[in-house]
Amino acid sequence: MPSKQFNSGRIRKADYDAASHQLDLHWDDGKVLAYKHVPEEVYRRLCSAPNPTTYWEDRIAEEYPKGLPRSTGASTGKPKDLGDLFGDPLE
Repeated sequence: MPSKQFNSGRIRKADYDAASHQLDLHWDDGKVLAYKHVPEEVYRRLCSAPNPTTYWEDRIAEEYPKGLPRSTGASTGKPKDLGDLFGDPLE
């Protein structure tokens, strides 16, 4: 899966799966948004855009259906549920 890191702006990383045409965008707040049926050319243009967030707003956000992220966001160190805090009660 090709991946592109961004050093500034709200989008921090873009992962693209050419087989399924899915684009996963990792945001500065740790969220990951996924878009289905994204052509590879759109991914390439996002990666080379002067402002990837503006490109996303103009060309991706409302144009492609959302999907489930294939990759996960950066860990914030915060527990996701009570099992993360207290462990599995069945162990």
